[in-house]
Amino acid sequence: MSLIDDLLPPSDIRLQAEGPAAPARAPALVDPFGRHVTYLRVSVTDRCDLRCVYCMAENMTFLSKRELLTLEELDRVCSAFVARGVRKLRLTGGEPLVRRDLMKLVASLSRHLESGALDELTLTTNGTLLEKFAPELAAHGVRRINVSLDSLNPDRFRAITRRGDLAQVLRGIEAARRAGIKVKINAVALQGVNDDEIVPMLEWAHGDGMEFTLIEVMPMGEIEPGRLDQYLPLSVVRERLSERFTLTPIAKRTGGPARYVRVEETGGTLGFITPLTHNFCEGCNRVRLTCTGQLYMCLGQEDSADLRTPLRASEGDARLLAAIDEAIGRKPRGHDFVIDRDHTGPAVPRHMSVTGG
Repeated sequence: MSLIDDLLPPSDIRLQAEGPAAPARAPALVDPFGRHVTYLRVSVTDRCDLRCVYCMAENMTFLSKRELLTLEELDRVCSAFVARGVRKLRLTGGEPLVRRDLMKLVASLSRHLESGALDELTLTTNGTLLEKFAPELAAHGVRRINVSLDSLNPDRFRAITRRGDLAQVLRGIEAARRAGIKVKINAVALQGVNDDEIVPMLEWAHGDGMEFTLIEVMPMGEIEPGRLDQYLPLSVVRERLSERFTLTPIAKRTGGPARYVRVEETGGTLGFITPLTHNFCEGCNRVRLTCTGQLYMCLGQEDSADLRTPLRASEGDARLLAAIDEAIGRKPRGHDFVIDRDHTGPAVPRHMSVTGG
């Protein structure tokens, strides 16, 4: 049995290509601060075939397979959110492509693209399995993906991921592009680790027609390296880049937290996701569903809502929709991420792979 096969939870269900019918559209989801929730990020598994140093511990304990929502249940919850005005679904993990039979879920959810109820179905991946799945993703209407990649140096990439093969990821990126999928590269800026690669990575991504986004390390879950040592404020990075490039702010928005500039010298787009140096909560339009059915209304808060119980309590969606409404009514104004010498531990105990990146 291969490493990937060992990671893949079994699924004894088989979704029909058209999936279950979507519930009738109900009033939109609006939180207590008047923000419309139109973006659902769905962690289909907490498992991953990498162990990135800023994301998880080297020896992780993953959920048992019986704790996961089935693909059919994930489809049903996603469809309930689509019925309530969610226009964008992003599948995440862990690494979403290690979930067995994931393409059946993608195929089923694609019916919402065909009906016009959904604007975008996408995913965030580490790229290790893209070479295999890119053509099928494209066939099911996935037009854009994010690939998490923090180094173009093979040895450094392996050190950051603790086991990754850079060549395999690069082949996956090329396979996605050949399939007609637009690729955005996401890199976590790590002080003293990959800060010297930010310019080369930007130039590489833009040279191949890909967008590039930098992310500040987030204080989630216990990890072996100290986050104070990892933390590189993107305000500092942007100032350094401005000495070399002309960065012109643009109004581009993709539904996520990034703020974008155009790099005039390359003609490409550069995004900054800054949960610490510039809180992006004022326009938050998203919630996150875990693979066990917990809904987190904020990445940086521990409050969550159990959707698995109402989901399994009835074949109808009335209880599920009521639970979603109640949860959105508790969505907080924002998170409280801090990394400094007085706050070196995690702001929340769960790892990023639990909630979905």
